[in-house]
Amino acid sequence: MSRIPAHTVDDAPDASRALLQHAIRFSLTGRPLNLHAQMAHSPAVLVAYSAIRHATAEHGTVDPRVSSAVMLATATTVGNDYVVGITSRLASMLGWAEDRVAALRSGNSVGDDKIDALTNLVREAAANAGAVEDSTWKTAQAAGWNDEQLTEAFAYLGLTVFTGYFLN
Repeated sequence: MSRIPAHTVDDAPDASRALLQHAIRFSLTGRPLNLHAQMAHSPAVLVAYSAIRHATAEHGTVDPRVSSAVMLATATTVGNDYVVGITSRLASMLGWAEDRVAALRSGNSVGDDKIDALTNLVREAAANAGAVEDSTWKTAQAAGWNDEQLTEAFAYLGLTVFTGYFLN
């Protein structure tokens, strides 16, 4: 049972209503996802979550398929089944084959050195409060990721950790 009330657009705090209405556009049910409905209880939480999502959508440089792999790798490290489910579904929708989604979930190679280097980096960061060894960073660079992309990966990591922690 959730400790936080879930809201509809009609009963949400005024400052959450527009964002909650916007979130419905991405829902298959025509209602807010439970995640958004609960975040709406505190406008600051829903605004923070939405701001990270907006920033990555508006300014992100990595392909959505890549960001889904980063979020799934992070979700499995954070250990929230709901977030793992959401990010698995997202990865599938963005073209990851079922066996690759399973590999991302289990921490195994997806058969692409570049993706593997990035997901290893975010797993290490998620497991170590953001700390990443220099050798891990250099391995990701050698695989073809530039510093902007590696830095951006932390926005997706942060979004996933924020979501997972909120749900836990």
